[in-house]
Amino acid sequence: MPLQMNREVFITCAVTGSGSTQDRSPHVPRSPQQIADSAIDAARAGAAVVHCHVRDPDTGAPSRRLDLYREVTDRIRDAEVDVVLNLTAGMGGDMVFGGVETPLPTVAGTDMVGATERVAHVAACLPEICTLDCGTMNFAEADYVMTNTPGMLQAMGRMMTELGVKPEIEAFDTGHLWYAKQLVKDGVLDSPALVQLCMGVPWGAPDDLNTFMAMVSNVPEDWTFSAFGLGRSQMPYVAASVLAGGNVRVGLEDNLMLGKGVLATNAQLVDRAVDIIENLGARVIGPDAVRKKLGLTKRAPA
Repeated sequence: MPLQMNREVFITCAVTGSGSTQDRSPHVPRSPQQIADSAIDAARAGAAVVHCHVRDPDTGAPSRRLDLYREVTDRIRDAEVDVVLNLTAGMGGDMVFGGVETPLPTVAGTDMVGATERVAHVAACLPEICTLDCGTMNFAEADYVMTNTPGMLQAMGRMMTELGVKPEIEAFDTGHLWYAKQLVKDGVLDSPALVQLCMGVPWGAPDDLNTFMAMVSNVPEDWTFSAFGLGRSQMPYVAASVLAGGNVRVGLEDNLMLGKGVLATNAQLVDRAVDIIENLGARVIGPDAVRKKLGLTKRAPA
C-alpha cells in the first residue's frame, strides 16, 4: 500500500462532548460562554472546525436545549476569529435498559426523541456541518445503547440535506461506513461525503492500525475523512490520519491530557496537533479553505 499522505490538513476541535468528564478537569467547558470561549481559543490555535455539544451550565450534564445552542453559536459567530461550525446531532438516541433480567422499562439516562426534535437546533442555528452517527452501537456502559436505526438516519439525513447543512458521518465501525454509502446511493446524502472515523470507542472499532486502515479502505476515494483516537491515542492518530490521507480531530471531548499528569486545554491540544502536522511536512489549512474544499456556505440563522 503506497503512502498517500495528506499535504493540506484541517483540524477539528471537539470542544466538550457529552461524556461525564466535566468533573475530571477544570478545563472542560460547561456554560455557553465557556464553550464558545474555548472554541474561539481553539480556532486561534489553528482549528478550522469546532465541533460543539452543549451542557447544563450548573451541572455539566449533556443537554439538547435550543437556547444553549443559540447562545454558543451566536457567541462564536460574533467573535473576531473565523471558524467552521459543526454541531452534534447525536443526542436524543440514548437507550438505557433496566438490567439483564428486567430490561424494560428503560431507566434514567434514556433520552429518545424523534428525528425532527433531534435536528431542531441544527435547523435553528444553521451551522455549516452537523454530525450523523451512522449506526446503533453498544456504547461503553453495560446497559446503554446508542440508537440510530436506518429509518431514523434516513429521516435525519434528508432533513440535514434539505437544510443545506453538510452531515459529518460519524463512523464507529465498518458497518457504519457500509450504511453511509447506502445513504448516498439512495440520495439521502450528497456525494462526496464527509466522514469522521471514530477509533477506540468501546465497543466500536478498536484503535489498532490494522482496523484503522480497514476503515480508511472503506471510505470512497472522493470522500473527505478525518479520524481521532481517545486518550493517549489522540496525538498518535493525528499522525496516523495525515499519513493515511486524512484530516484530524483533537479536543477535550476525546482526551483530557496534554501529557502524563498534565491537564490540557482545547487550545493546547490544537497547538500540539499543529506541531505534529507541520513536522510531518504538511500544511494546516483554515476555515475558508475548508469551506471551499467541502462546498460549505457560511450562513447566519434567521
